[in-house]
Amino acid sequence: MGKEKLDPSKWVDSYADYLYNYTLSKVSDQVLAEDLVQETFLAGLKSASGFKGDASERTWLISILKRKIIDHYRRSNSRKGKAEVKINYHNNEQEGDWLEERAADHRRGNIEDEMQNEELGMAIEECISKLPEKQALIFRMKTIEGMQTEDICKELNITPSNLWVIIHRARTALMSCLEKNWF
Repeated sequence: MGKEKLDPSKWVDSYADYLYNYTLSKVSDQVLAEDLVQETFLAGLKSASGFKGDASERTWLISILKRKIIDHYRRSNSRKGKAEVKINYHNNEQEGDWLEERAADHRRGNIEDEMQNEELGMAIEECISKLPEKQALIFRMKTIEGMQTEDICKELNITPSNLWVIIHRARTALMSCLEKNWF
C-alpha cells in the first residue's frame, strides 16, 4: 500500500458533507458545525506539510476535526461535552497510532492536560470494559468507530430502535461509571 497524498482542491466536494454531519452529531449547532469544518480545512492546509501519508486523507481530516471539537468543548468547559468527545479521541487507536499526533495542531495543551486526557481515556476504557458485552460492542461500533446505524443493524441483526436503546443504556452506564470514578 503506497503513501496517501493530499489533494486540498477536492476536500470540500469530497469531505465537507461527511465532516459537517459528523460535527453536527457532536455539537448540535449548525453554525458551529460549519465553523468547525472550515477551521478543520484551514488547519489541514496549514499542517499539510506534516501529513505523512500513513492514513487516508479523510481519516487525517477527521483527526484534525476531532481536535477542533475537543478544543471547542474545552473552551466552553462543558463536562458532558468533554467526556463525550474524549471518548472518541482516546479510543480510536484502531485507526492507527498516528491519529492526532500527526495532525499537527500546534495549540496543543500543556503536559497536565495531556496527562488528564490520558487518565480520562483509561477511565473511559475501564468503564466500557464493565458494560455488558453487546452494549460495549455496539457502543464502540457506533460512537467510537463511527459506523452507520444501518451497517451495525445489518451486521448484528438488530433493529435501529433496539440499537438506540442499547446505545442509550451504554451511555447512561458510562456516565454513571465516570461520575463515580473520574468526575
